[in-house]
Amino acid sequence: MTIQFGREICGELSIADQREWLVTNGIGGYACGSISGILGRHYHGLLVAALKPPLERTLLLTKLDETVHYAGNTWPLSSDRWADGTVNPKGYQLIERFYLEGTIPVWTFACDDALIEKRIWMEQGENTTYVRYILKRASQPVALTLKSLVNYRNHHGNTQGDDWQMQVNLHPHGIEIQAFENAVPFYLLTAVAAQVSPAHSWYHGYGLAMEQYRGIYPHDDHLHVATFDVELSLGQSLTLVASTTSRADLNGEAALKRQRLHKQALIGDWYTHPQSKKLPLWLEQLVLAADQFIVKRSVAGNPGKTVIAGYPWFGDWGRDTMIALPGLAIATNRPNIAKPILNTFAQYLD
Repeated sequence: MTIQFGREICGELSIADQREWLVTNGIGGYACGSISGILGRHYHGLLVAALKPPLERTLLLTKLDETVHYAGNTWPLSSDRWADGTVNPKGYQLIERFYLEGTIPVWTFACDDALIEKRIWMEQGENTTYVRYILKRASQPVALTLKSLVNYRNHHGNTQGDDWQMQVNLHPHGIEIQAFENAVPFYLLTAVAAQVSPAHSWYHGYGLAMEQYRGIYPHDDHLHVATFDVELSLGQSLTLVASTTSRADLNGEAALKRQRLHKQALIGDWYTHPQSKKLPLWLEQLVLAADQFIVKRSVAGNPGKTVIAGYPWFGDWGRDTMIALPGLAIATNRPNIAKPILNTFAQYLD
């Protein structure tokens, strides 16, 4: 079963804002957002890295402001809501389709007769996010511009940029960002021969509707650190890689294959369960969702596993882990992960 929405959902902002996606990396990091692309929470971002896995979750890459230049016209794919309530640009109006490929969110944008497909996923075991664009249909090449907006804050917080000066350096495949002295450096990279233009401009006053609803300070600032420009012909792709390691694999096709194989293995385990063939197909989506909560945690230097109590807010809690363990490990036919989880929490028994 595929979860998918068409223009009737994606093009209606009041609905698209309420549909959120989540991808995780198996060590506590994540990326999440709304279908519309509008930032609605402090937690929305493309790379929220677990700097001390599975905790110290830090917003690094917030978003990409995408613009397509095609057939003599300019088409913004991104969407933003500002502190005064205005929405500009309105790229959500170009979303023809949104669907989940396993747990990978996929958007199809229609610009005149061109179709651009966008996917987001994370590398398992790394603080690395992949954002991949492919030109699926067009009568001529498309020029794609990506403005990268970054931060370096606790995922619960907010930022007033003002005088904060980050160090932005060119890298052979993109840029390196050092938020401040002793901060963990992170990278925006691509294997494609894109034109990379470093920048340093704070965008002030993003309006976070869900935080306002929750009674929390609803404004945030993010830093534009670079613009990536590339021309795509029919069938060509661009993968932008955001990572805390300069050695991240820049081969988007290979990284996507690894992610698909990971999901196929989970479903394969599920279908060896004696009851699985008698159950509805939509349970596959729950099996994949369950895996996102299981992450690595080292205890006294020994590798183990734990369970995130809830995204995007919570870390790992013993009580929640024990409640969820039968459903996450036994019902999904993965008893092999129950043992390391129990061993992890056995270290904290009083």
